[in-house]
Amino acid sequence: MDELLLPGPAIGLAALLDLPTDSIGYGWKLPALWHWMYFLERPSQSDLGPEGHDKHGVPRPPREGLRRMYAGGRVESHRPLVLGEEADSTLEVVDTRERNGRSGWMTIVTTRRTIRQRGEVAVTDEIDIIYREATRLATVSPMEADPVRDEATGTEVTGTEVAVDQAYLFRFSALTYNTHRIHYDVDYCRDEEDYPGLVVHGPLQALLMSEEARRHAGSSTVSTGTRFEYRLVSPLTLGQGLVIDAAEQDGVVVTRVRDRRGRTTATGRLIRRTPYEA
Repeated sequence: MDELLLPGPAIGLAALLDLPTDSIGYGWKLPALWHWMYFLERPSQSDLGPEGHDKHGVPRPPREGLRRMYAGGRVESHRPLVLGEEADSTLEVVDTRERNGRSGWMTIVTTRRTIRQRGEVAVTDEIDIIYREATRLATVSPMEADPVRDEATGTEVTGTEVAVDQAYLFRFSALTYNTHRIHYDVDYCRDEEDYPGLVVHGPLQALLMSEEARRHAGSSTVSTGTRFEYRLVSPLTLGQGLVIDAAEQDGVVVTRVRDRRGRTTATGRLIRRTPYEA
């Protein structure tokens, strides 16, 4: 897939994140994970399954009737992608494995996207997707907005709180062309997939962690020669809160997403291989 990287998607994401947009134009370098706004699959409406996923996309479900969950991934940023230039992307399935987890038997599929620009690899992006049986999940009910405290210790949940609401989820779905109904159809969430409310996107949590790690590392622009690893450990739904923190540990920036009760829903690690560049 070839694409001219136009400023529009990056401007849209910056606006969602309440970041300045004036400087985003031709020649601007994409921060890590911002390539998720590009190289999007746009299937025909008739190709969507009942949950909103492309029935014929990559990866294809192992069989019908399975639930799909975003589990985590690894993004290598070899060099920044530059707006206003062509880039090409290839997507392939690189691993499929079976595992018996807490929710029963599951299939884990790993895809790898390789993005090249100016004839060189710029980004290598691996994503782990779980297909599981339609069994009930142990979920946490929504809560009132206050207080932001850890249920176990009673201490304040510190970090950057992101005011995620229905409009926030809608805009991120639109930016990434994500039609999974768990992000916009609350009746489907409750009646079909046993979530108490709309589900906060796994990629959104990963991107917010990457941004927090980048700020913590002292980069306001873009990184090159870095690796960001992330894992989604528990579903997060609207009303539970979203608080991000980051800390340096042995040269690695460790970040996580927690809800207002202090429950961890996602973790990430930013590994810097070379210094940041402006």
